[in-house]
Amino acid sequence: MVDAFALRDQVLPKKGRGAVSNAAGRFEPLARHAVDDGWHLGEDDQALPKLRTEVTVERAKSALTRNSSPDIAFDRSLNPYRGCEHGCVYCYARPSHAYMNLSPGLDFESKLFVKKDLAQVLEAELRKPSYKPAPVMLGANTDPYQPLEREHRVTRDLLEVLHRFRHPVMIVTKSHAITRDVDILADMAKDNLVSVGISLCTLDGELARTLEPRAATPARRLDAMRILAEAGVPVTVLAAPLVPTLNDHELEAILAASAKAGASGAKYILLRLPREVKDLFREWLQTHVPHKAKRVMSLLRQSRGGQLYVSDFNARMTGTGVHAQLLGRRFDLACKKNGLIPAKLGACILSTKAFQRPLDMGDQFILF
Repeated sequence: MVDAFALRDQVLPKKGRGAVSNAAGRFEPLARHAVDDGWHLGEDDQALPKLRTEVTVERAKSALTRNSSPDIAFDRSLNPYRGCEHGCVYCYARPSHAYMNLSPGLDFESKLFVKKDLAQVLEAELRKPSYKPAPVMLGANTDPYQPLEREHRVTRDLLEVLHRFRHPVMIVTKSHAITRDVDILADMAKDNLVSVGISLCTLDGELARTLEPRAATPARRLDAMRILAEAGVPVTVLAAPLVPTLNDHELEAILAASAKAGASGAKYILLRLPREVKDLFREWLQTHVPHKAKRVMSLLRQSRGGQLYVSDFNARMTGTGVHAQLLGRRFDLACKKNGLIPAKLGACILSTKAFQRPLDMGDQFILF
């Protein structure tokens, strides 16, 4: 069924937001479609309500999320936030908002959820005698250093727990805010307990502003790499996602700039368009680069066996076909030229040897 009362603010792109529309998620009984009703209001017209970010605090039932994917370098992850205010239009996590009967579009970047007690739940899980340590990914779904972190500090709380337990952690972010925690990260790096992936898909500030409207600028991300590397924290640049004809020509420049900033590893990912992301990205193309839209989608299909998304392990990240093979070859050559180590998600093999369960309140000291 189609909701006939589609709002006009779904037709025009919102300033500072990535998605163009707020289409219903796949589990909702009503479908919303943007309709041009002939009224074209100016950008500053007060008739259009401002889209404000709403935050809901929720209790965490568990901390660690498990996976068995063979093409990523971790089997467990921590996700302190649902939704992400960075608003990256291409984000593969957008479809997860549909499980809460919210739109993977504008809802994903404006209706956010924070797990305030996640650090306490994590500590309880690490204290279980049956728990066996292995590197955990912090930020596998949404960015752990998105703007929400400034107020709620859940990521900082999680790092403090992992630090006390000497537990290995991999972090992925596109935020300069990670440098706030360089004190913890530098100390963990001494025992090979941490690696950081900085996502950087373009050096073009204008393109970044529409693709990733509330994320750090490319220059700020390179600065974060410098600060972390100088503190002894191993950094991997994630040239992701690469979009044919839009930013894939920047691959060599991205790797060169990142190596100069101190990155030691590199990885790239060809744009993935699972579920609702497919239509959201198509809308974005038609809104911002209509002259490239057809070519972009054609090359993506050529790299996915005629489809826009293929979930097969080992192929879903890099694609197949001539264009994908050329991209892979360029990546290998650029890594070699810049002294970067091609990496899985997680730049290095982290150690579990230092893992310990610190004494808790009420624990008895061992008597000798």
